Amino acid sequence: MSYKSKDRLLEGGLFKELMPFGGKLNGNNRWIKLHDKIPWVQLEELYRKYYSHLGRPGKDSQLINGLLIIKHTKDISDEKVVEEFMENPYLQYFCGYDQLVTLEQEIDPSTLSKVRGRVGVEYFRMFEEEIIKILIDEKVIKVNEQMVDATVYPAGIKYPTDTGLLEDTRLWLVKNIRKLKNIGGIKEKIRTYCRKARLVYLNFQKKRKRTFKEIRRVRKQLLQYVGRNIGQIQELIKRVKQTGSIEIKEIKNRLKDVIEISRQQLEMHRKNIRSIENRIVSFWKPYIRPIVRGKAGKDTEFGPKGSVSYVDGYLLLDKISFEAYNEGAVIKESLEKHEKRFGEVAGVIIADKIYGSRENREMFEENGIKASLIPLGRKNTLTKAKEKWVKKKQRERNRIEGAIGNSKTTYGLERLRYKIPGGEEINIRLGLAAMNLTTMLARI
Repeated sequence: MSYKSKDRLLEGGLFKELMPFGGKLNGNNRWIKLHDKIPWVQLEELYRKYYSHLGRPGKDSQLINGLLIIKHTKDISDEKVVEEFMENPYLQYFCGYDQLVTLEQEIDPSTLSKVRGRVGVEYFRMFEEEIIKILIDEKVIKVNEQMVDATVYPAGIKYPTDTGLLEDTRLWLVKNIRKLKNIGGIKEKIRTYCRKARLVYLNFQKKRKRTFKEIRRVRKQLLQYVGRNIGQIQELIKRVKQTGSIEIKEIKNRLKDVIEISRQQLEMHRKNIRSIENRIVSFWKPYIRPIVRGKAGKDTEFGPKGSVSYVDGYLLLDKISFEAYNEGAVIKESLEKHEKRFGEVAGVIIADKIYGSRENREMFEENGIKASLIPLGRKNTLTKAKEKWVKKKQRERNRIEGAIGNSKTTYGLERLRYKIPGGEEINIRLGLAAMNLTTMLARI
C-alpha cells in the first residue's frame, strides 16, 4: 500500500472493479478529506519502532491507525469497525487501499487489541502530538485562550459491592486451584466448598431488600470461604514442581491482589467501617479507586480522573490519575503542557473557583496570564469592565463542560473498555483524538 493523493481518486483510478463504467468516489466524502490531512508517514515512523525487521511483518500502520480513528469516531467495537471496513470503499481508501477487499478478511478484530497492547501508552501520546501538529499546520486553532477543568472517565467495571468483590475473588481462587491440580498432576480431592459458597451468594443476591445484618453475615461467610481457598492455593503452589512456569508466575502475581482484598475486607468487617485506605473495588482492575465527586446522581465515580484543557474547540488531556487529587493544585502542569504543545503560554485562563487559590493567582500574575476569577474576600474590587469580562468568560466556561459531555456520549468515553495495561489512558487519548479530528474537519 502507498499513501495516495486525490489526483488518482478524481481521475476514477480507484476501485475500478467496483465502478467499471467510469464512476468514481465522491471527493467530498469526510473520510477522503480526512485522509489527506493525517500525517501517515510520520505515524509510520513512530509505529515502525515497535516492530522488528525480522520474522513475519506486522500489519501496515495506515491500516491500524485508520481503523482506530474510524472506531473511535463512530464509537463502535473492534468487530464492527472491521466489518464496516470490509464493506465500505471510503473506509478502505482512508486506510490506504485502492482496490476493494471483499474476498478475504484483511484483518482480524483481535489484531487491533494486540497492536494496542504492543505499542502501549507512549505511542498514543505521540499519536496525539501528531494530531496537534495538524491543527497548527492547518491554522485551525487559536491558542491564546485556555479553559481547564477535571472529570472522571468511568472505567468498565460493574458497580462494586463488598459481597460481589469477594465472590469474584473466590471464583478466581477455585478456578486456579483446579488449574494448579492439573499442572501438578495432583489426584487427591481438595474441598473448596465452591457449590455451598455459590449458593450463599446467589441466595443473597436474589433478595430485593437486604438488611445491614444480612450483608454482614454473608460477607463474613464469603470471607471464610476466601480465606480457606487462599490457604489451599498457597499450599498447592509449594507442591507444584514447575514453579518457574509463566502460568505459576501469573497466579503468584494475582494472588497478591487476592490477599490484599481479603485483608481489606476482613479489617472493614472487624472494625465495622465502610472505607479503608487504597481500597480495592474491582478484582479485575485492582488499580481502580473510588473518587468522590459529590455530583447529583453520581456521588462516587470509579475510574481515572483527568485534567483537561479546552483550546478553541479542541479538548486535550493534561493529566490522568487513578488516585483522587485536587485539580486546582495541578494547574501549573496544565499551563506547562499548553506551552509545550503550542510554543507559547496562554494569555487567558478560564477556570472555576477551585483553581482560584492565592498561589495560583500569584502564578497567573507573575506569568502575565489574565485569569477569569472572582477576587478573594467579601468586597468586590473589580472594575465594572473587568467584572463584566469575568462574568462573560465564566459563561463561556460552559463550553468545556459540553465538550467533556460530548467526548463521553459520542466518542465512547462514558465507559472505558480497554483491558490492556494502560488501556484507560489509551482509550481516552484515542477518543479525544477522534473528537478533535472531527472538529478540525468541520473547520477546513
